[in-house]
Amino acid sequence: MRIVSRNTVLPAWPLLDASPIPAPPAPFGAEAAPHAPPHPAAARSIVLVGMPGAGKSSIGRRLATKLGLPFIDADTEIEAAAGLPITEIFTRYGEPHFRDGERRVIARLLAGPPLVLATGGGAFSDARTRAAVAASGAVAVWLRCSLPTLLRRVAGREHRPLFLNKDPREVLERLMTARHPTFAEAPVIVDCTDEPPETTTRRVMEALAAHRDPSRLPVRLGDRAYDILVGEGLVARAGALIAPVLPARRVVVITDENVAALHLPTLTAGLAEAGITIVSAITVPPGEASKSFAQFQSVLEAALAAGADRRTAVVALGGGVVGDLAGFAAAVALRGLTFIQIPTTLLAQVDSSVGGKTGINLSLGKNLVGAFHQPRLVLADTGVLGTLPPRELRAGYAEVAKHGLLQGELWNWCEAEGARAVAGDPAALAHAVMESCRLKSAVVAADEREESEEGGRALLNLGHTFGHALEAECGYGGELLHGEGVAVGLGLAAALSARLGHCSQELPGRVISHLQEVGLPARIGDLGRKFSAEALMGRMRKDKKAREGAMRFILLRAPGDCFTTSDVAPLAVQTLLRDEGCGE
Repeated sequence: MRIVSRNTVLPAWPLLDASPIPAPPAPFGAEAAPHAPPHPAAARSIVLVGMPGAGKSSIGRRLATKLGLPFIDADTEIEAAAGLPITEIFTRYGEPHFRDGERRVIARLLAGPPLVLATGGGAFSDARTRAAVAASGAVAVWLRCSLPTLLRRVAGREHRPLFLNKDPREVLERLMTARHPTFAEAPVIVDCTDEPPETTTRRVMEALAAHRDPSRLPVRLGDRAYDILVGEGLVARAGALIAPVLPARRVVVITDENVAALHLPTLTAGLAEAGITIVSAITVPPGEASKSFAQFQSVLEAALAAGADRRTAVVALGGGVVGDLAGFAAAVALRGLTFIQIPTTLLAQVDSSVGGKTGINLSLGKNLVGAFHQPRLVLADTGVLGTLPPRELRAGYAEVAKHGLLQGELWNWCEAEGARAVAGDPAALAHAVMESCRLKSAVVAADEREESEEGGRALLNLGHTFGHALEAECGYGGELLHGEGVAVGLGLAAALSARLGHCSQELPGRVISHLQEVGLPARIGDLGRKFSAEALMGRMRKDKKAREGAMRFILLRAPGDCFTTSDVAPLAVQTLLRDEGCGE
């Protein structure tokens, strides 16, 4: 372990923007590092944050020794850069100037090779410093201590400027109230007690070894770009993850009764840890029937009556129904509020939470009233998928299969591994979510508002022209889930493509067989009820994809080769429906 300075030639505070200084070699005679395999945590910088007395320097030195990394104390570096003690910097220049310089010093240090960095108590409370730490790829660790522990540790420090002529308890309570919500944004949190420092250091190393950053996918939409985070445990950490994108730490949570019972307490605790106030938690009945004008009005009135203002964000916690309803409410309330998606179903994680389509249904059909309103962040916690009923998980998988047919390679994975995902295998589910989001984010970035004349975002409606018509005929009461309608729609789209000569005659059999093997309906006959071909045709003519009353379909040439067309004779569609068992 080496304690080094990278600012040794910076003579004064105003010169903080000088070029970075490489770390000097270890002093002559220093012990050589043992030739042990490097700890995984040593691959990137580690930034220790916490209250005065948390042990950042003490633990930092021990951690650096164990990891074979340099240790640097940020306050020491700042004083070296400024040529002044921190107290004098505050006196001469004020706190805003100090925080700006502190951020630049920390950013420069983190731009170099991996190290262990102990920060001053207020450093991580600065939003730009937190952003700089995150952008550097370093991992922040909050050494969290209780008030009694801190009081014992700061005893005898009354001469320090922070405590001079003040009651240490009052000082610490005030700082904890102000700083804990931002410390909670650290990806790794270790609770510290009066145990020996070596024990705490070991627990920090264990926490670093166990930590897994969520996978991050960007949706590139210029100044409205946002990220999709995929991983386990994200609901519990939602406060820390969404805080950087919130206009203020105030949210309205919209969820349904089933999801509220399962996940709202975890979300509430996570938000509270980051100092985020829930202005109102609004629950709606589960199911497609909640995408109605009545529920839409009820949600808006409840949010505004509770005190939501233009700096309040709307958080959707639930499946596609909740996301569509909450997103539409966010789009129109006070002419637009920040929107966060926390999808809890497979269908929502792989499809509806990404892309900004929001809306409600009419008796004429699905999603005929709505708006494009992009979220600021999507948190896809794959851990919550284990709480889904098997039918809901299967229904969500239909959208994965759709993405597979659009992408090609993913369809091969579906045929080989899709059954594992439907059975609840965590690794298979994580792969399905990641690859589906990867496809959808690229499509949305290229054609956000579905304006492309051919192809583009409209391709994501593969299977939906038929599926939406079937859903509307079933009445949105739960008889037919959206994903089940899509699954039948995929089978019908493949069959229509083959009948029109666009794809091989064996492809419909592959699609139908795979969907049925994982427990989904894939033909109209699988639904166990009668449909009228004419009624379904009427629904499809009113579908939002229709142009000038002409039905519009997404058809297949092969997996990975799909296209949009209005050049389908109504008789061909009608004949297919009748062959599938529909009446007049």
